Amino acid sequence: MKIALIAHDKKKNDMVQFTTAYQHILKNHELFATGTTGMRISEATGLSIHRFQSGPLGGDQEIGALVAQNKMDMIIFFRDPLTAQPHEPDVSALMRLCDVYAIPLATNMGTAEVLIHGLERGDLQWRSILKQ
Repeated sequence: MKIALIAHDKKKNDMVQFTTAYQHILKNHELFATGTTGMRISEATGLSIHRFQSGPLGGDQEIGALVAQNKMDMIIFFRDPLTAQPHEPDVSALMRLCDVYAIPLATNMGTAEVLIHGLERGDLQWRSILKQ
């Protein structure tokens, strides 16, 4: 499965902790991330990650384009709801695309853990059927 990993600045440490804890699951999938988030995850875990631009420079939109083409299966996006983001319209557009195309989206650690355990159990295999 193709999984995008995104984290706002104040949530990057949480994303590194999450990916470190679940690298045994994530290593079996194709990973994508926005700029600095991808670099930090890769440095901490050694996981192979395709990196896009940072979010404010268009990374969220690059991932959104893959969603619109049915080329992304899951997004884990640790958002910081307490800090204004200069690219908030891009964040909203990405979330809207996930709803339009039925892409599982976690915006916090609790939901991300539910998705990652579902991924491990095979609960998300329906994504493969949609691609046929």
